[in-house]
Amino acid sequence: MPPRAGWPALTARLAMRALVNPRLALDLVRLAWSYRARDWYRRAPFLPLPPREYVRWRMFTAYGDSAAVPPLEDVVRFARWRRETMHL
Repeated sequence: MPPRAGWPALTARLAMRALVNPRLALDLVRLAWSYRARDWYRRAPFLPLPPREYVRWRMFTAYGDSAAVPPLEDVVRFARWRRETMHL
């Protein structure tokens, strides 16, 4: 992924990979669902998204930069690892 391509570009690339790999699609959906904010349905925009502060903290602990966007392969590997290791 080009540097600073952003979250929309990462999301689009993950969606393309998921279209050709149904197992990965399921892994990614389960991963995304696990990061949702509690009571997401009570606050606008009523989407199961993670809290922004949490994502920034995760990126800082993983990449040393709270504004980092993970590489595509890191997300794919983590989703597969989560299924295989945690049996989710």
